[in-house]
Amino acid sequence: MKISAQVHNQNGQHRVALNTDNQVQSIEIAPKSNGLGSSINGGELLFLALATCFCNDIYREAAKHEIEVRGVEVEVTGEFGQAGEPAKNVSYRVKITASHATKDEVKALIEHTDRVTEIQNTLRTETPVILDQTEVNVFD
Repeated sequence: MKISAQVHNQNGQHRVALNTDNQVQSIEIAPKSNGLGSSINGGELLFLALATCFCNDIYREAAKHEIEVRGVEVEVTGEFGQAGEPAKNVSYRVKITASHATKDEVKALIEHTDRVTEIQNTLRTETPVILDQTEVNVFD
């Protein structure tokens, strides 16, 4: 699966586009009140990515184990320090409502899903992020 994300911000306009295997979609995110940048910061989006990934993956893994998940709540918390510092104390809580399974089976499903959730695993490893190309436009 190939994914790209784009942000276009200029003069109070803020557009976000996502492309996954040539399927394009957008997310509505307002610009900051001064028009420069996004009203949602990268840390917030990172934590949302963690929560969303686990939510989606619990349904995927439950289907494989023939467990009917009826509801998922995921809360991710953590801290960011000064500019340039990575997140710390990142953790998440999960509440699952399921049927046709025992509590032990659902707990095992949660633990299994935690081991195979892609975004969590990406952050748990040293994944290089490379500045690949730059373009600068300067006007007088």
